[in-house]
Amino acid sequence: VIMVVFFIAGAILLSKTSLGRHIYAVGSNPEAARLSGVHVSRVKMFTYVLSGALAGVTGCVLMSRLVTGQPNEGVMYELDAIASAVIGGTSLMGGVGTISGTAIGAFVIGVLRNGLNMNGVSSFIQQIIIGVVILG
Repeated sequence: VIMVVFFIAGAILLSKTSLGRHIYAVGSNPEAARLSGVHVSRVKMFTYVLSGALAGVTGCVLMSRLVTGQPNEGVMYELDAIASAVIGGTSLMGGVGTISGTAIGAFVIGVLRNGLNMNGVSSFIQQIIIGVVILG
């Protein structure tokens, strides 16, 4: 439920608001965005604050699921997040990508992880496979 709410809110933010256009502009070419009248530092600050807030929500959800709060619980989830974004069509150089593409990428990574776990593949080999998926 939480993911669906944030998915819809993020899709509306990025596609229907001027802030969303500014985020894409700063992501693709900060200098051109600045010359177009976009406050680049303000947009960057907003995206970092939003990312931190969403990371906090994610930490709370993970903590409630695991019934414990350890500082290293989320280690290596960043690889899955990057792979989900890349599979979904997001450019690592910035400025290109959609939330729906990233959600599809997350689904693909989830299916891949579950399949590898069910076949008894070690977590180290799984990380290598996810890394190859990012490169491919």
